[in-house]
Amino acid sequence: MLLLHCLLLLLLLPLSSRMQKLPTRDEELFQMQIRDKAFFHDSSVIPDGAEISSYLFRDTPKRYFFVVEEDNTPLAVTVTPCDAPLEWKLSVQELPEEASGEGSGEPEPLEQQKQQITNEEGTELFSYKGNDVEYFVSSSSPSGLYQLDLLSTEKDTHFKVYATTTPESDQPYPELPYDPRIDVTSLGRTTVTLAWKPSPTASLLKQPIQYCIVINKEHNFKSLCAVEAKLSSDDAFMMAPKPGLDFSPFDFAHFGFPSDNNAGKERGFLKSPSKFGRQISSKPRVDLHKVCIGNKNIFTVSDLKPDTQYYFDMFAVNTNTNLSTAYVGTFARTKEEAKQKTVELKDGKVTDVFIKRKGAKFLRFAPVSSHQKVTFSVHSCLDAVQIQVRRDGKLLLSQNVEGVRQFQLRGKAKAKYLIRLKGNKKGASMLKILATTRPNKQLFPSLPEDTRIKAFDKLRTCSSVTVAWLGTQERNKFCIYKKEVDDNYNEEQKKREQNQCLGPDTRKKSEKVLCKYFHSQNIQKAVTTETIRGLQSGKSYLLDVYVIGHGGHSVKYQSKLVKTRKFC
Repeated sequence: MLLLHCLLLLLLLPLSSRMQKLPTRDEELFQMQIRDKAFFHDSSVIPDGAEISSYLFRDTPKRYFFVVEEDNTPLAVTVTPCDAPLEWKLSVQELPEEASGEGSGEPEPLEQQKQQITNEEGTELFSYKGNDVEYFVSSSSPSGLYQLDLLSTEKDTHFKVYATTTPESDQPYPELPYDPRIDVTSLGRTTVTLAWKPSPTASLLKQPIQYCIVINKEHNFKSLCAVEAKLSSDDAFMMAPKPGLDFSPFDFAHFGFPSDNNAGKERGFLKSPSKFGRQISSKPRVDLHKVCIGNKNIFTVSDLKPDTQYYFDMFAVNTNTNLSTAYVGTFARTKEEAKQKTVELKDGKVTDVFIKRKGAKFLRFAPVSSHQKVTFSVHSCLDAVQIQVRRDGKLLLSQNVEGVRQFQLRGKAKAKYLIRLKGNKKGASMLKILATTRPNKQLFPSLPEDTRIKAFDKLRTCSSVTVAWLGTQERNKFCIYKKEVDDNYNEEQKKREQNQCLGPDTRKKSEKVLCKYFHSQNIQKAVTTETIRGLQSGKSYLLDVYVIGHGGHSVKYQSKLVKTRKFC
């Protein structure tokens, strides 16, 4: 056997890079070849019972060989295109008489044997053109030298080949169930639930199988190899070989292929890749996701976009062999978001808006007259909200708003504005919004950056407390209110009363302390103090300050919890 193999090597070495050596399934020799990966380096050999990974340059054919020594031998050949359609053909020709081991006397000259192999086309057994994973299977194949010819006419690509003379015992690829389809069992706006029947390789043969799901928006994939090629950020789509299972014919680090060795770098043509005239450019990442979920056969894909079509593929992977089989892919469109009613804003009128937790509201502003500027004033009553403003589809503004904010945008004749308000994740949101084309119309009062109320502990007595707050350069009316609360009043209760949009009109008259006007041209001195008297000793009070604008709309400062002294 070893002599036969050496002779075959001698026959094929002088040939072009498309015609090289190959082994047979002598188990002892096969194991030696598996251990010695260098044996297959720069080789067109297809080993018996192991998958090889290789590449094709566009319009450049490649040929592989393997030998079947005995007639009536079972044979299976699998070709997996990765990212481009392939044309491939399997043919067989008789071995030279001396190479078959049946001749006697002196062997034929080497040149005569080479001519005998290269001149004979052989008998074509099978041919295919496309990007499907395709098989040639025969339960009884003749002995001979088998040739596998491959061609890619579309682009440079890579592929995988697996051949075996013991298909019944090998079974490297997971078997598909009788119904290999993926079922969509549940469909939502952002989720899709998938279910599939388990592979018999796992359920019956008890081999380790894991399932990998692939999600994208473009098309279904025929193989996991194609997925891995698409996932790559550049042309480096050859996976690191698994010893004894995957064979990489060359080190193509200079072409963009990853490598962990320096094999082949001393070859002259590898030092000058530019002679091939092929420039490898980086590809943009695609919206493609792969997730392996173990041996479960139901899975919910989440975080999808509403009203979007997605393609789903499922691959059963034998974790022992690292080989995979594709289920029949499917596709589904997520449900639309609930139609949002658009609220029309009137010029100069305040509109109250309520938004559910994580919800959104849409508003429309269409000025009836031409305008140079448009002003949006937003008063967020509780937590921060997000505002987006588009003019005729173009995004002009995207901001988070807390408290009172005013935005002035450049106007445009006959323009229409679409406002999107997005609520907070913590809870429901309430706000007031005003849109106007009149720049002087400002209904909301201006606020300082800091809206806290400060209490002076040293000035605290049994019947009074002294507090201070910041003002602005604009003259506004300030009203202060007090409310007695229990000693166990906590921050959670305080937070529930933090609605800044509730004005003094919601308070009891008995809670009012006083109202006064205040402003300062020097912003550094815009501070006012007030002493609240007539309080009871040892009691807790909640203090609120309201600032009231010229249009009558008020904004509440942050509430302050104070407590009088018990003993004086």
